[in-house]
Amino acid sequence: MSRDRRAPGRLICFLAALALVSAGCTPGTGSSPASPGGGTVADGRQQGAATVLALSGTTVDGGKLDAAELAATPLVLWFWAPWCTVCRAEAPEVAEVAAEYAGRVEVLGVAGRGDLEAMRAFVDETGTGGFRHLVDEDGSLWQRFGVIAQPAFVFVAGDGTTESFLGSLGGDQLRAMVEELDRE
Repeated sequence: MSRDRRAPGRLICFLAALALVSAGCTPGTGSSPASPGGGTVADGRQQGAATVLALSGTTVDGGKLDAAELAATPLVLWFWAPWCTVCRAEAPEVAEVAAEYAGRVEVLGVAGRGDLEAMRAFVDETGTGGFRHLVDEDGSLWQRFGVIAQPAFVFVAGDGTTESFLGSLGGDQLRAMVEELDRE
């Protein structure tokens, strides 16, 4: 009897898909996670002042981020992990979009699932030091925004409305979504 060497890979893919379906998210669809701060969910969007308030904390470079400075600012939250090869591959385009929209839309990295030194190395190696990155070593921000895998994006309009996207976005896709956010 010959053994299918692809079976473990198929099982992992099946289990990952099952976990995503169970969580109510499908990669790349822009489906919305559970509402942070108890807001309401409607049409893939959620409302709540707690959305931006959750973003206070320490940055990868050792600075402090106060949520008050983000009030009424359109935001792109980019959830990444230092060991994620997909995050590393998309990082230059995220940095390019962040630079293009600086002053109109704030791009904020949310680094998790790794230690601080690995996060700092990722920022240095990927050229993403042109925008801030929050440290989320315990995963509390990821959990608050319903992020279950990386990379992921959460787009926050100035009124606190959010839309999430689980998966990688190419530069043109990200630019289009940021442009829409900039118009709101």
